[in-house]
Parts: sequence; C-alpha cells; structure tokens
Amino acid sequence: MARLPRFTLPGYAHHVIQRGNNRQAIFAGPENYQALQELLAESAKKFDVDIHAYVFMGNHFHLLLMPRTDEGLPLMMQAVGRRYVRYFNDLQGRTGTLWEGRYRSTVIEAEQFLLACMTYIDLNPVRAGMVAHAGDYPWSSYGHYTGQRIDKLITPHPLLWELGNTPFAREAAYADMVQTGINMVQQATLTDSALNGWALGSSAFVDDLQKRTPRRLSKSSPGRPISTLKNSDE
Repeated sequence: MARLPRFTLPGYAHHVIQRGNNRQAIFAGPENYQALQELLAESAKKFDVDIHAYVFMGNHFHLLLMPRTDEGLPLMMQAVGRRYVRYFNDLQGRTGTLWEGRYRSTVIEAEQFLLACMTYIDLNPVRAGMVAHAGDYPWSSYGHYTGQRIDKLITPHPLLWELGNTPFAREAAYADMVQTGINMVQQATLTDSALNGWALGSSAFVDDLQKRTPRRLSKSSPGRPISTLKNSDE
C-alpha cells in the first residue's frame, strides 16, 4: 500500500521522526551529533521553523516543531537530510543512502499533546536504557528546559510559560513533568501517530484539519482522535 502524503500546516505543532536505513547508526561519534544540531539550527532559521524539542538517538531522531510557512518543514528536512548524508558519508568513507526513506510526521493539537510529546521525546534515552535520568543525556532538549544549558536550537512554545511565573519555576515544573513520565499507551500513541501520519488531537481538532485536505488524517473515521493522553495513570 502506498504511503499517504504528508500533511503539514503552518502555525501548528508537528512531531517528526527520521530513522536510519535498516535501523543503522546515523552517528559515529560526538562530533556527528554536534554537526546535526548545527545543521538543524541553521536550516530552521533559514526556512522559518521553530524547533520546540528534540532528541538524537543512535539510529534515529525526533523533532517537535512548528513551521511558519507551507514549505518550511519539507524544505528544512530536505536540506538537513542531504547535507548531513554528504557530511557523514565523507567522514566514514561510505556511499549510498543513510535514511530509511522520507521522514515521518504528524500534526498534533498543542493544547492537549505538546507537553506530553516533549516528555516522550526527552525520555527516549531513558526508555532505551542509555541513561538513568534524562538530564544525563546531552543530545536532547531536556537540558535547555531544566536550566542545565542554553541550546540555540530551541525555540520554546508559548505553552511553556504556563508551567510557572519565573524561569526557575518553569525549569522545576518541567523536570517534575519528565520525572513523572508518560505511560505505555501514551508512548505507543505518540509513536503510531507520527509514523503513520495520523493527526493527534480531539475530535473537533481532527475534524477541522480534515476539512483542509482530502488526505485521510485518522486511523479510522475522520474526526476520531487516536487517543486521549491527558489525565492518564502511569
């Protein structure tokens, strides 16, 4: 079955996943992580895309972002993908593709799912058993939001201001949110929606998006949300 075309919408949050071909490693050392981080920062600025959260894993990466234009997201991913492959291949003396086809993405309803998606992204290294705590992993947005470092790749979403009235309060609230985590159903829902391109939000949100495109945006009937992530138990 042919894949559904990607649906992107300026001004809305998108969860993006890019995997290595056959799940192969896309990083060979710390300098590779740094190179991808710099390429993303440069291209996000060029193509007017706000990156709210990210994590670089061994064979894939996640982004939570908001494009400001219709073509900003695909142009940014195309530019980063091509430049990073050339860089990585030259460094490793290899040829051929690095990516598992095109990137995967979906639109999410920020008011309901943005913070859950940020938590999901920053907990990836913990779930993978790479570190015991999200703060121990240097290649994610967690350190920026908890005051460990300033990350030029990150543009905070306005919803982050609701976590507290001061920077310290927001940092503590974000750390607590990630420490609490999300459950297995939430994890599966966030992964499934991004990999398959199902819009993630309330019925009203998905219904509204469906009016803008002939491309099917939900797994079942139009307007039916994939899952409700709020107020779920661990």
